[in-house]
Amino acid sequence: MILVTGATGALGTLIAERLAARDDTVLGTRDPQQLQTPLPVRRVDFDEPATLAEGFEGVDVLLLISAGYGEDDTVMARHGAAVDAAEKAGVRHVVYTSLTADGDHLPYALPHRWTERRLQDSTMDWTILRNGLYAELLGGLAAPSADGRITAPLGEGRLAAVARADLADAATRVTLEAPAHAGRIHELVGEQAIGGADLADAHGPHVTYAPETLAQARTRVAAAGAEPFQVPMLVGTCSAIAAGFMSRTGGDLRRLLGRAPRSALAAALD
Repeated sequence: MILVTGATGALGTLIAERLAARDDTVLGTRDPQQLQTPLPVRRVDFDEPATLAEGFEGVDVLLLISAGYGEDDTVMARHGAAVDAAEKAGVRHVVYTSLTADGDHLPYALPHRWTERRLQDSTMDWTILRNGLYAELLGGLAAPSADGRITAPLGEGRLAAVARADLADAATRVTLEAPAHAGRIHELVGEQAIGGADLADAHGPHVTYAPETLAQARTRVAAAGAEPFQVPMLVGTCSAIAAGFMSRTGGDLRRLLGRAPRSALAAALD
């Protein structure tokens, strides 16, 4: 049996759609009533470890989608509870959606690396999908204002962004073929690095790119009502892109998909 956690999240929803016709798959979420799906749904709440024993019962392959919405200690506690419960339930293989290696400069990298180490030290087989940052995230961070200006503090930096749908396709394939990927780490970054100027050009001649400073961005994000932990996450993401640490492209995604990845630029604009 396959269990997909985080089934109400953006990535989990796409993966659930791809597995909807299978009779060996169940979905896990903290609020099952949110899901409209033909698949069975179990309550799986990483913040309530008591739900995990029953949630993981009978599961052979666990697709553990990162529960990264929170401070580092919160995320590590969630992932630790999930791995502990999976071991106790007899799960054979965990596929984990992690963060690209180049993302070590990002403020939210630590829980991913901690979880990778915890899985590697576990009694289970594991596969790590080091996902690049979503093209859709870049599109949101660098969306034009009403007067046609992109002001995200990306400098001249570029991001090897990935369409979320491609990461869903890759995770689905690896989960279904889990034994063939045991002990492997896949670096799933894009094949095209894009930046603020590229986005402005793609939007058309009415859009310009004039990046603000990180301090200006921090003030703007905080004033928009972001949670306290979200401010350094968003600003730190822009900082890492601007510094040139997120532009390295790769071919693992194409090899897993068996086709060319979707256009990151098109996904960002969508």
